[in-house]
Amino acid sequence: MYTYTERGGQDTQEYHGFFSGSNGYISPMHDIPLYADSPNKVFNMVVEIPRWTNAKMEINLASSLNPMKQDIKKGKLRYVNNVFPYHGYIWNYGALPQTWEDPQVVDADTRCKGDGDPIDVCEIGTMVAKRGEVKQVKILGVMALIDEGETDWKVLAIDVKDPLASKMNDIGDVDKHMPGLLKATHEWFKIYKVPTGKPENEFAFGGQAKDQAFAFKVIADCNQHWSKMMGNAQAPQNLSCSNTTLNNASTITTADAQKIVEQVPATGTPGTVSASVDEWHYVKQT
Repeated sequence: MYTYTERGGQDTQEYHGFFSGSNGYISPMHDIPLYADSPNKVFNMVVEIPRWTNAKMEINLASSLNPMKQDIKKGKLRYVNNVFPYHGYIWNYGALPQTWEDPQVVDADTRCKGDGDPIDVCEIGTMVAKRGEVKQVKILGVMALIDEGETDWKVLAIDVKDPLASKMNDIGDVDKHMPGLLKATHEWFKIYKVPTGKPENEFAFGGQAKDQAFAFKVIADCNQHWSKMMGNAQAPQNLSCSNTTLNNASTITTADAQKIVEQVPATGTPGTVSASVDEWHYVKQT
């Protein structure tokens, strides 16, 4: 249904991953629907980072059509550290399209403002996904990470095609069928920035994963924030609302979308990844 096209060299700042639908290029943030099957509560998830990989890829909100790019910190490409005993990301990691954690809204439960990004998703199924894949997932629950004072929801979900999907219907089923995963997820998010000199992350709800019903409410709220943002006359700073399907003030033609893509070189020399990306980091937790 969706195609992912890579342009520019892997592991370089020139790398862009563009998404297209049946009629041409689209924005993964705005044009891919939140729901794949609304009556059955099946959601679309855009995979940014496959399990066990380190490159911090993300839907780039500032760029037209919101292509996938690698995050840059202090002028360098960002790779998440391997904090023992974990290697890279421990789930397929990505985002729910058409959601936005509004940085001007204080969440009633976390008492913190949003982080200005779409909702993050940890897909916990059996298979390792591909970067740029659009998965159809079942929502199981959500954790509330407080990252540098901002609310950063982490939705837990499973691919509807996964062998375990029929047995996984709420957050309690995760411990039942995947013992240890919730504990590891909490620990991973708590310590993953420590090797970079940051303090341990904090959580709302004492780090407890909330159930499916709570997750549905969070998603609905963030979908409303996105809808309101798209209806505003002026987009937030550093957020491109360009799209090709919504027929609003930010909609561009498929021809103009094609021109945006063609501005990026089709090919490029891959970058050199430092051997330090594979190093273990040991963290003594508080």
